[in-house]
Amino acid sequence: MRKVVVYELSSLDGVAEKPDDFFGDWDDVMDANLGAVIAAQDAVILGRRSYDEWAGYWPGSDVEPFATFINGVAKYVATSTPLDPKWDNTTVVDGDLVEFVRDLKNEPGADIGVHASISVAQALLAAGLVDELRLVIAPAVAGGGRRLLDGVPAIRLEPTRSTTSPTGHLLLDYRVLG
Repeated sequence: MRKVVVYELSSLDGVAEKPDDFFGDWDDVMDANLGAVIAAQDAVILGRRSYDEWAGYWPGSDVEPFATFINGVAKYVATSTPLDPKWDNTTVVDGDLVEFVRDLKNEPGADIGVHASISVAQALLAAGLVDELRLVIAPAVAGGGRRLLDGVPAIRLEPTRSTTSPTGHLLLDYRVLG
């Protein structure tokens, strides 16, 4: 069975919205971490807001290794409004997101990533479909914005890795316990 892996950038106070506002120095350790995460994925689930923002940026980007990955990977977009996907390899989730992801996990393939899509991550966490959390926490307090874990029920986690990057970012990996 495939794993669902949530990879999120967050402030120390848990804000995941607009990480460009509090992420400054990206370093080689963070880059290697991202490279390892995406090397294990062959599909990504995005919410509509993330899709709209990313479809306008990533197709013309040369920010590697993520540009090559996100432009080539299968992208599934969860949206309740009509979407004419113009970004390569994009499919609109038809029907219920939770059921779609349950079915996708049972298909052959590599890890399924959730990147930057707070509402998708929250829905999948609440449904018990997330297998791992891979967090990069900035040494900053955002003070306001949407938090990744707001509204999520109690979930037990097992730490599998923690390290600090040279610029003071925490890289924390957790296995979600059933």
